[in-house]
Amino acid sequence: MKNLIFDCDGVVLNSMALHTEIEAEAYQALGMSVRASDLVIRFSGVPQKEVSKTLMAETGITVPANFNDILATRKEIEFKSKLQAMPGLTDAIEELAHIPRGIASGSDMAALKLMLTHTGLYHKFAPHIYSSELVAKGKPHPDVFLHAAANMGYDTRDCLVIEDAPEGVKAAKAAGMRVFGFIGGTHCTPDHTRLLKDAGAEVIFRDMRMLPEIMKERA
Repeated sequence: MKNLIFDCDGVVLNSMALHTEIEAEAYQALGMSVRASDLVIRFSGVPQKEVSKTLMAETGITVPANFNDILATRKEIEFKSKLQAMPGLTDAIEELAHIPRGIASGSDMAALKLMLTHTGLYHKFAPHIYSSELVAKGKPHPDVFLHAAANMGYDTRDCLVIEDAPEGVKAAKAAGMRVFGFIGGTHCTPDHTRLLKDAGAEVIFRDMRMLPEIMKERA
């Protein structure tokens, strides 16, 4: 494993619960019966525009054109007091400092920069921070992982992806990469292990500090 690619929300940042709570409230305000837990299970790793498109088709309720801007404003306010790095993340990447690393996320670039800067992690991954908005199709399609590997200069077979979402696991597998499933975020449900295994994750782990040891065992 010569190159390490992390998902962002729910892996680098303990942010998925915060994201989905804000998003669920916003969808509910439009009249949709959507819970944060539904968004975690169905749409983790999926670009926001695709989530809205699916929910509009299912409910017949229109999501306004400025919906993402509304979400961004609400999230920026909440992030200032609540957003945190995933426990153990900095320890893990320091121990793995000899391996190049990057981020491949379904979040847009502006949000990634905001979140990573706020948590002091931006410089630990820049310039290799990639968003699905840079490619034709988001997860579960492999585009963002292929884009990351190409820009980092690595064959996909030499890349290991750390993902918390079934759709992200599917995307990484479709890109020809190895994938470890992470279930240490506060958003993870009791079914998370099964969902990640079913999607194709090679191993499931809960403590980010264990990543270096697991990588040695699976080398």
